[in-house]
Amino acid sequence: MTTKRFFLAALLVTVVLAGFVSYYASSKPDGLEKVAQEKGINAREKDHALKDSPLGDYGVKGVDNERLSGGLSGVIGVAAVLALGGGLFWVLRRRGPAQDEALDTMGSSPAKGG
Repeated sequence: MTTKRFFLAALLVTVVLAGFVSYYASSKPDGLEKVAQEKGINAREKDHALKDSPLGDYGVKGVDNERLSGGLSGVIGVAAVLALGGGLFWVLRRRGPAQDEALDTMGSSPAKGG
């Protein structure tokens, strides 16, 4: 399997999980939330500041279908993370020897702090 096919397959699995399978996740509170409820720790709990944002509360604002809203929110989240992570990776990627030599001749090698 080539690297390109691997990443395409991983992207497909990620989109399927975020867009379709996430709808079937349990709506029951997780362990930490359950203990907070039982012990009364959550008595002063407040809504977070971004609750009414376009992607607040695991859905897309303005989309009435709960399944579509949640799936779309998951796919948008995956796309955002891939865009940010990919952009960061692209900016910070390692340079090859030819690029390092070119930078050395210009006097701006990262190793020289220039």
